[in-house]
Amino acid sequence: MSDPGLDAYAAQLRNGEISAVQLAQDSLTRARQQQDAYNLFVNLADEQAVQQAQVADAAIQQGDTSILAGIPYVAKDIFCSKDLATTCASKMLANFVAPYDATALARIKEKGGVLIGKTNMDEFAMGSSSEQSHYGAVANPWQLDHVAGGSSGGSAVAVATGLVPYALGTDTGGSVRQPAAFCGVCGLKPTYGRISRYGMVAYASSLDQAGVFARRATDLAVVLEALCGIDARDSTSADRPVPNWSAQLGGDDGLKAMALGLVVEFMEQLDDDMRAVLQQAIDVLVQRGARIVEVQLPQLRHAIACYYTLALAEASSNLARYDGVCYGYRVEDATDLQDMYVRSRSEGFGDEVKRRILLGTYVLTAGYYDAYYRRAQQVRRLIRDDFMRAFSQVDLLVGPVTPRPAFVKQEKPDVIEMYKQDIYTVPANLAGLPAMSVPIGFVDDLPVGMQLLANHFDEAHLLRAAHAYQQMTDWHTKMPPTQH
Repeated sequence: MSDPGLDAYAAQLRNGEISAVQLAQDSLTRARQQQDAYNLFVNLADEQAVQQAQVADAAIQQGDTSILAGIPYVAKDIFCSKDLATTCASKMLANFVAPYDATALARIKEKGGVLIGKTNMDEFAMGSSSEQSHYGAVANPWQLDHVAGGSSGGSAVAVATGLVPYALGTDTGGSVRQPAAFCGVCGLKPTYGRISRYGMVAYASSLDQAGVFARRATDLAVVLEALCGIDARDSTSADRPVPNWSAQLGGDDGLKAMALGLVVEFMEQLDDDMRAVLQQAIDVLVQRGARIVEVQLPQLRHAIACYYTLALAEASSNLARYDGVCYGYRVEDATDLQDMYVRSRSEGFGDEVKRRILLGTYVLTAGYYDAYYRRAQQVRRLIRDDFMRAFSQVDLLVGPVTPRPAFVKQEKPDVIEMYKQDIYTVPANLAGLPAMSVPIGFVDDLPVGMQLLANHFDEAHLLRAAHAYQQMTDWHTKMPPTQH
């Protein structure tokens, strides 16, 4: 089933061609049909979705002009949701129901959006394939034996299959952009602080940022406008005005006089097939008026080591709260307090989460803090400085999202090889930059994406470039063969 986009959905609802309740029920039905093939959901919001849809129908009849009113969407199961379990795809939180909505969900609800379910993911967002889930791996809709990408794999699949026009995910080191590339949709991570992290279960607090999946840059702009803005409950949320990005997309001259920096370090390790597809996409941008400038970011060679040192250290601290005492999984036959702590955490967390907690704890210990954690913070600043120098010359940076298309499930049992999947995406998180993935073609019958990066709070350039590219191409409209 094709995805008509937000404008088409909104027009149908306002013309009375369909009701929000009908849309919600149809989405829930199709979600169940897709679940066996893709394993993309952890929980479906049957009662809540219908209730929200009823409220939206009443608001539309009274003249509600919000484009999101009555339109279904899904959210990664890392956003707290009132009356619907938030598990983070972990046994540790299998029965946890938050008493409140995350700010991101609350803002969509204010606009009349209808949440139909919480999507599967890597446990606590720790992974690059959505295989590290207590509920099993998410399948790629283009080839079911391949991964969907991670950690926001379920949300990417929901958009790729046309189940919903947009979905929410989170991006700590590429967890929106990478699955978007693997599944053939757009994925945007805004500037750190643009979207409140309140109610978003923390992995690495200085890196985590909510993001959005959609097929079209126009739809991304609309959803971002609803999500962004300062939140008194999140001290890291940015006190910056929210632009009307939808009005800034530009027409045929959207890329005229725009300078795009081709990152030399990004291209060096790219194989011929990926390089050829990316070059074709860059040629389209040039046809639309963009100017290409080669730029160098020499500190990027340290990005993976820097990222995993910092992210795992923060994860070790953030996940210390799951001790079996206040909430979460607790063994029933503990012999004493120490036994309860040890066994609850050992049984409640999966292998990858435990690995990252151990590594993070190691780099924070007194004997290694200066050698690893402090040094990584210094390198993080050098990486940011490289980006700032580049943005003094260009408006956007361009490169690949991933080294290769989606890989076969269980193909990368080696931990280091899995971590290297984030080689092109983690730099944006280390520097707090906005970045997005745009579908640009296929390699080995699997979709691949182009990554665009902008300076802080310059999402407008990202959206303009993506929109201009999509006016010249139709890669974003392609549907997986199982959906034809």
